[in-house]
Amino acid sequence: MEIGPLPRWRGLLHPLNLAGLLTWLAVAFTLRYGEAAQLPWRWGCAAVFLAAFLVATALPHRTWQRKVLLLVEAVSALALIRLAHYSGVAPALLVMLAAQIAATWPLRITLLLIAAVNVGMYLVLRDVHAHAGAVVLIFAGFQAFAMLTTHYAHSAEQARDRLALVNADLLATRALLAESSRDAERLRLSRELHDVAGHKLTALRLQLRALAGRSDAPAELALCEQLSAELLGDIRAVVHSLRDGGQLDIATALHALAAPLPRPRLHLAMDEAVQVSTTAKAETLLRCVQEALTNSARHGEAQVLQVTLHQHEGRLLLDMHDDGRLRGQLREGNGLTGMRERVAEQHGTLELQRTATGALHIHVELPA
Repeated sequence: MEIGPLPRWRGLLHPLNLAGLLTWLAVAFTLRYGEAAQLPWRWGCAAVFLAAFLVATALPHRTWQRKVLLLVEAVSALALIRLAHYSGVAPALLVMLAAQIAATWPLRITLLLIAAVNVGMYLVLRDVHAHAGAVVLIFAGFQAFAMLTTHYAHSAEQARDRLALVNADLLATRALLAESSRDAERLRLSRELHDVAGHKLTALRLQLRALAGRSDAPAELALCEQLSAELLGDIRAVVHSLRDGGQLDIATALHALAAPLPRPRLHLAMDEAVQVSTTAKAETLLRCVQEALTNSARHGEAQVLQVTLHQHEGRLLLDMHDDGRLRGQLREGNGLTGMRERVAEQHGTLELQRTATGALHIHVELPA
């Protein structure tokens, strides 16, 4: 009944999984009734079902291991239904199975699989239960309720994740635009100081120097000329500082990008020497990290994304890898292709490879 991509065994603490455990306990409570000779077989089937359920909750969705475990659950539940048909409670295990199937397969396939499970329940009950068809119909209704509840909860979580990605994109873009606006304002002020105040102070200094050169000039004119020279030097220093201080705060934008996402968490290691002077280059770095976050969440089901950004020999070096595991071969989809195109526009390079743990490692180099 796990509906969200939760960290490993913590998925067992999901409310729907806890409800499943309570259901199993209710079924187990009835196993002591009936023929004593079949008691070990009943407990064996129940134990196999529980073990498969617990392991399945710790596995990512739509993996082949999880699908095999669901098959084991189905077989053990049907066997227990046959052995404990007198109680009428054992089919509740198929309600748990229906919820897990809905979290693993699309809705159409889920309907077919649940229909097949109910056919199997009818076949194991028809020879030992007088009202096998009625039992199947009753528990099919419970299964449908559990299936739809899980399906819509899973859809809501997927929609939440998509909205979180969009919100993260907007927040990061806003932070980048705000930093770009501040940079533009610094540039405007530096130009105004240089063109207006600097020009007039230069003219004033020339006039004072000319007056101080006269024989009848008071001694104070030389002091005024010296002060004007110092003031002009101070303004030039301020202008230089404003121009050199126009580096974009890429770290703030990256943290704003990852903040709304439930997972993966962003661990950013950034050298103090890193300087990103253009909005286009900052946006390229931002989109690369954004695509890495998206891939880690959707495909690798990772919990942490490690991002390292440093500058070396006139190059910006961006390294990204997570703690997830890729399924299948490494193929470039639309996201990775777009990342490669953005990097190429900035005359950079991009390398993709699989780590020793099976995660995706992305290395980007851009001219600083």
